[in-house]
Order: sequence, then structure tokens, then C-alpha cells
Amino acid sequence: MKGFRSFILRGNVVDLAVGIVIGAAFTAVVNGFVGAFLTPLVGLATGVAGDMSKKAFTIGATEFPYGAFVNAAISFLLLATALYFLVVLPINKLHERLAPHQDVQAPKRDCPECLSPVPAQARRCASCTVPLPDVPAQTGAETQRVG
Repeated sequence: MKGFRSFILRGNVVDLAVGIVIGAAFTAVVNGFVGAFLTPLVGLATGVAGDMSKKAFTIGATEFPYGAFVNAAISFLLLATALYFLVVLPINKLHERLAPHQDVQAPKRDCPECLSPVPAQARRCASCTVPLPDVPAQTGAETQRVG
């Protein structure tokens, strides 16, 4: 029981549960927005009624209700577009502004034993643990690959 309790109380499990609940609530809001505003706009633009769920065609004695699929596909595309422009894009811009991505790579050299790349200033290979020869002093801010 103690292990289960520590698993449940770990931060990532609680964060995931909260995210799922908020996601479900947000899905209802976005579905309402799509159904109330975006689907009727598509109907106005195409000249057809916004609700296509009752459309069907018949071959022989079999009826194919394609309207429900078309309605669901339009709803999905509109939902994905709304989510992207109203949530993903603003969050990415906010994240970039608050925590800009700085991809700084330390100069690397190859291990003489296993040939895996290691930081140039390392004294031991992280892969095979072989002691590495000393690196000659580099001039200025030059970074070169020492082999």
C-alpha cells in the first residue's frame, strides 16, 4: 500500500490527472464554440445547412448515413484549428518569450577507444570509462573538434 500511495502522490501522476480533467472541460467549451459559431459559418459559406448529420444515400436496400461522418470530420477540423490558433500558438509564443530556447553545445571530441563523442574537457569517456588524454589549450573562443 505504501508503494501505491507514493506512486499516486508523485507530482507527474497528479499533474497528468489534473491535465486530463482540465482537457475534458476545455473540450466541452471548444466543442460548444465550434457547434455554436464555426459550423454555422461553414454552412453559410457553402450554402448548406450547418447540420449534415441526417444526409444519407441508398444503394439497393442499404442506407449509408454519410452525413454523420461529414459532420464529425468538419467538427474535428474546426476543433483542431480552433485549438491550434487559440491555445497552442499563444502558449508557444508565451513559452518562447518567458524561456527562450538556448541550444548551447559544448565542444566535442571522439573517444580513442569507442569513438563515441565526449565533451572536449572530459577526462574520462562516459560510454566506456577509459581515461582520455589531456586536451591541448585552445586559443581564444575557438571551438574545434579534437580527434
